[in-house]
Amino acid sequence: MANEATSERIPSIKLNHGGASMPVLGLGMAPNPPVPDEVTKIAVIDAVEVGYRHFDTATIYFTEKALGEGITEVLNRGMIQSREQLFITSKLWVSDAHPNLVLPALKTTLQNMKLEYLDLYLIHWPVSGKPCPPAYPIKKEEFLPFDLKGVWTAMEECQRLGLTKAIGVSNFTRKKLQQLMSLATVPPAVNQVEVNPTWQQKELIEFCKTKGILVTAYSPLGGPLGGHNGVMESSVLKNIAQAKGKTVAQVALRWAYEHGISIVVKSFNKDRMKQNLEIFDWELSSEDHANIRTIPQHRTCDGLDYTSPLGPIHTIEELWDGEV
Repeated sequence: MANEATSERIPSIKLNHGGASMPVLGLGMAPNPPVPDEVTKIAVIDAVEVGYRHFDTATIYFTEKALGEGITEVLNRGMIQSREQLFITSKLWVSDAHPNLVLPALKTTLQNMKLEYLDLYLIHWPVSGKPCPPAYPIKKEEFLPFDLKGVWTAMEECQRLGLTKAIGVSNFTRKKLQQLMSLATVPPAVNQVEVNPTWQQKELIEFCKTKGILVTAYSPLGGPLGGHNGVMESSVLKNIAQAKGKTVAQVALRWAYEHGISIVVKSFNKDRMKQNLEIFDWELSSEDHANIRTIPQHRTCDGLDYTSPLGPIHTIEELWDGEV
């Protein structure tokens, strides 16, 4: 996976295992709190206008239809020449993480977005729930054993049918990736996980690089934890930002980019969208990286909602296989 120059503002990385080139910075379509569809649609149009070409959604975000409407609008306006200029990711929700439900779920996603194919389809979490309409959180009594081989075989069929160019996973540990690769015909192209200066994931990133799997960072700017945001309020990052005349967000995004991974960042504010793009024409120093490595580590997304005392995954230690 080598960086490829593009005519757009954002560099891209060629995915292994049959995928296209993914822009290294994309817009995450999981607003928190949720917003009206029209707001999401306008955000898509604004994002394309300022230079974004990668949009990352999921069934459980409930933004697929609005994203599709935004894509239709930018095509109708001639803001891009064709659908092929966009990179669209969506994810299989846990209630559809069953061998016989994967293909129907992807077809529903495509119908929601009025698209013929995705560029990337991910297993959202390595867990399964009772088949039902998508809902969050999952009821503790509705978790079921996860058929990794069966679900992945169905993901491979989705790719073979041309409904998605690439397939991958999200929230998989090194142990779970090894299990998957031992049974996969087509290895995962991407593993989307939390990565930011307060959860740096060095071992996982290095492992994925050796296996030809691109890591995509979600929550690259952290998030609320214990009443504060460890990334945006980090004195280390604030000092670096001040010295370079950058924002803390730009420093955090640049840090991730310099680790050779891709990033999805959530902001529907047009000015912040522009700021988040301004990370490609400057660098962090080795001293900056050394200072960032001293930042205390903790997950923003601990995964507790994907465990249940009723099983099959009882604790977050089991979910993450004890990996740090």
